[in-house]
Amino acid sequence: MNKFQRQEQLAQDALQRLIIALKVLPGIGPKSAQRIAYYLLQHDRSGAQLLGESLQQAVATIGHCERCNTFTDLKICTTCSDHKRNPSILCVVENPSDQLMVEQTLAYRGMYFVLMGRLSPMEGQGPKEIHLDRLLARVMGKVSIVANDFEDEDVTDSLEDLPPVTEVILATNFTSEGEATAHYIGEILKAKGIAVTRIARGIPVGGELEYVDAGTLARAMMDRRQVGS
Repeated sequence: MNKFQRQEQLAQDALQRLIIALKVLPGIGPKSAQRIAYYLLQHDRSGAQLLGESLQQAVATIGHCERCNTFTDLKICTTCSDHKRNPSILCVVENPSDQLMVEQTLAYRGMYFVLMGRLSPMEGQGPKEIHLDRLLARVMGKVSIVANDFEDEDVTDSLEDLPPVTEVILATNFTSEGEATAHYIGEILKAKGIAVTRIARGIPVGGELEYVDAGTLARAMMDRRQVGS
């Protein structure tokens, strides 16, 4: 193999590694990964470089908030550090994207706990995988300070005292797994004397009844309330 052939082989290997790396993204198959790789190399090399540098930096610096478990590059995220928020109310969500959606409503000013998943035995997601122990400690006002994902694993655990939580809002998704997760967590918290609420579901704002599915309409009827309440 001459010098030109070796260089060509190295280029092909690098291209294949890029395509394989892109396939780890959700919803990206081999063909889509190939198209993205070709586009970046042919039309936007500066964008590809920025993407690579951003991914490296994110992996190296972003871990989990010690209090709410969301993604952050700080020990304690900006939401948990906000003294204007109500520390006695805790909203439990499945993912950081769900937390962002609740924040965008501007209707909630309490604290959060992000499970980073939901109970799903078929996918190997049990109480440990959704950080149930950390959630219970957070509710009781005892937060374990541990090494973050990008830090030294030998950091010694310690406890941080926080105001106790008086109400937990379960805002997991209305899927079978999300409902099971809400029920499981709710039963444990109620046994500890913690007030537990579940976000309501029903007719969407601006929705017309003839286009609403029967399950949603049935839930709206069951969750009805007095006018003016």
